[in-house]
Amino acid sequence: MKTPHFETKKEKINWLIENKSTLVAQKMATTKFADAFLHNTSFLNFDEKTIKHYADKQEMPDEFKVKVAINTTNFLDSHDDVHIDNLWNKSLRENKNILHLQEHKLEFDKIISDGKDLKAKAETFTWKELGYNYKGTTQALVFESTVKRDRNAFMHKQYSQGRVKNHSVGMRYVKINLAVDDEEWKDEKATWDKYIDQIANKKQAQEQGFFWAVTEAKVIEGSAVPVGSNTATPTIETNGEPSKDTHFEPSKDTQINEYRSLIKSILK
Repeated sequence: MKTPHFETKKEKINWLIENKSTLVAQKMATTKFADAFLHNTSFLNFDEKTIKHYADKQEMPDEFKVKVAINTTNFLDSHDDVHIDNLWNKSLRENKNILHLQEHKLEFDKIISDGKDLKAKAETFTWKELGYNYKGTTQALVFESTVKRDRNAFMHKQYSQGRVKNHSVGMRYVKINLAVDDEEWKDEKATWDKYIDQIANKKQAQEQGFFWAVTEAKVIEGSAVPVGSNTATPTIETNGEPSKDTHFEPSKDTQINEYRSLIKSILK
């Protein structure tokens, strides 16, 4: 369904309510991926320092381990989704065939790891532990992955040189609720009130007046991407060494809004 132009926030909220069942059906009928099409990231405040790596110090080993955040909860992404804590619990128990991929490409030469080389779990962090100056906590979908040169030489090099700063989950929606900041719509306002204060980039949610609260989802794969729809998805460790990256701060609202607007324009 194509989103029409709205003159006011109220018009958009009313349209979302009117078309909620169709919009939910569309979301649940599709697989959600990252916006891995973005090339101009000049407005994102990434520090040029990278994770500790092997380049120029010693020959890169043929295999090493990375710990990465494939997804994080309590963050408004460019799909207008906020993933809620524990949304992965059922899927992680049931799906034993999760893949670590390059840019969501389900091809043999794009697989980074799977099987015994990949452990997927949910782990709680403070935002500061992940390198962001947000308050509160997030539950990350974490991959502990063995990266092998003979499995994917390109991504072996990217991870070893600290170039992978974002990840994204390939997922299917299971349970999703619309949240709106409007007293006229009691159920949707109750969802808003339940979750709004735990959203890290809360100001963006308040500015647009709505979000989709995803309370259960099926994880299919997790990918390394240039920039994800959820940008709070860093490489946490490489061979046990913590990331040294400095990520964008929540005070840079204009930069984040520009990023989210550009992502949406690409997807239209």
